[in-house]
Amino acid sequence: MTNLEFDADLRAQGAALLCGVDEAGRGPLAGPVFAAAVILDPNNIPEGLNDSKKLSEKKRDLLFDVICEKALAYGIAEASVEEIEEHNILQATFMAMRRAVDALSVKPNLILIDGNRVPEGLPVPAQYVIKGDALSASIAAASILAKVSRDRVMLKLAEQYPEYEFTKHKGYGTALHYERLAQYVSRRSIGAVS
Repeated sequence: MTNLEFDADLRAQGAALLCGVDEAGRGPLAGPVFAAAVILDPNNIPEGLNDSKKLSEKKRDLLFDVICEKALAYGIAEASVEEIEEHNILQATFMAMRRAVDALSVKPNLILIDGNRVPEGLPVPAQYVIKGDALSASIAAASILAKVSRDRVMLKLAEQYPEYEFTKHKGYGTALHYERLAQYVSRRSIGAVS
């Protein structure tokens, strides 16, 4: 079953306005967590939708614009480093997901959440889909919007804090990032590093 068929089956069961939700930034050591919610137009679905981690940066950037242009509705939101530190990464992720859904200009019938839990407080029925970014075109589209949005913020932070080389790792725990943390974090406290 393709990700288009997965969504089509749910639409055939009555979820005409299907919303995919995914996050980016739960694993990094620095930066905010982002979430996106996307309601695709079943008659105008962008080609090449896939889990954002399986796409090149160039392909994600191209698809970002296409998704925004062709979607019936989309919302992109974040939870800050301060919110992550105050509430924990899971709760901050759920905050970002609720904010992304609240930003939609169209109310969906069903929300599909990538992962194994559904945040409380969503305005319509929702269900989780394990490995949803590979199974559902709607979740794949959300994964792309969330990932590209977060990466763009990390590139801005790279300008502010060039010594951490965020352009190379986007805040994820790579060997380079650990090396830069060891070298600089004890010398200067920055809000971008959690």
